[in-house]
Amino acid sequence: MPWYHTPGKEQDVVVSTRVRLARNIDLYPFVSRLDATTAEELITKIGAVLEEGGFVKTDFQSIPRTLAYSYVEKHYVSPGFVKISLPHALYLNEPCNLSVMLCEEDHIRLQCILPGLSLSEAWEGARRVDELLDESLDFAYDKGGRWGYLTHCPTNLGTAMRASVMMFLPALTSAGQMDELSAQLALAGMTIRGMWGEGSGATGCLYQISNRMTLGITEKEIVDGIHEAVHAICEQERKLRASIKGQALDQMTDKIYRSLGILKYARTLPLKEFTSLLSDVRLGVAMGLLPGIQIHDLTTLFIDAMPATLSLASNATQASDRETDFARGVLVRSRLGEK
Repeated sequence: MPWYHTPGKEQDVVVSTRVRLARNIDLYPFVSRLDATTAEELITKIGAVLEEGGFVKTDFQSIPRTLAYSYVEKHYVSPGFVKISLPHALYLNEPCNLSVMLCEEDHIRLQCILPGLSLSEAWEGARRVDELLDESLDFAYDKGGRWGYLTHCPTNLGTAMRASVMMFLPALTSAGQMDELSAQLALAGMTIRGMWGEGSGATGCLYQISNRMTLGITEKEIVDGIHEAVHAICEQERKLRASIKGQALDQMTDKIYRSLGILKYARTLPLKEFTSLLSDVRLGVAMGLLPGIQIHDLTTLFIDAMPATLSLASNATQASDRETDFARGVLVRSRLGEK
């Protein structure tokens, strides 16, 4: 079952956890210097190992653009992956929440993504794929021990590991504390980004917290550091939510119920409006103000209502914005009550 269909730990604040490892095959140029023939050779070589491990291939050069962007919306591939002109492929084991991009920035970008706060489990899932590949392939690694795994970007040298946690932080955002939080994380060797990673803004008060350092640090230290930081942020967010009382709570509750009402009855829902309204409802569920809704169902709805994923489900890959907004309204009404 896809990661966004199941409940997770600490889900009132934590949406998902991802651990990603970058690897390159020794004696092959980095992707930036590959030609099409060599890229295809690498995909065939690496893909044969992955297929034995239960992964299914999707050739990104031959699929519709809408399907490609749906994989981005589900966080199985990076936004930049769909724009690559060189041969590139996704290998997906969705039941295990594992995906592998071949010929993105590095030859291999493998990841495990899980619901809620699941750093140890995601790390273990990524390690299993890493070990599967390592048994058959010769990774590019500094045998002198100084640089660790050799990667296209120097910032990934060492473990070549990124551990990230998607967090829902409406109270910290409303209180104007995100800049301070970003500065604190930077001092600890971590970074905060928008939902779609580097260069993206915050969408629906969703942020990615991840490690910035990969060299001179072990994988366990990365996981432990992110885990500690996320727990501290969860505590800050919950304290701020609990401090909302009296008239401020009444006003917030009113806004939450108004947002739910619009979602239940609107005939068309533009993406930006939908995201803002769903953020209000998610906060209401997280604070116990809307007991009839499960928070993980809102995560499912959020992904299903993204433009490409929605278009695929509606069999309308060439739909206009107006048609997509109408289809989103139909979907949301069907999930939240008014048919």
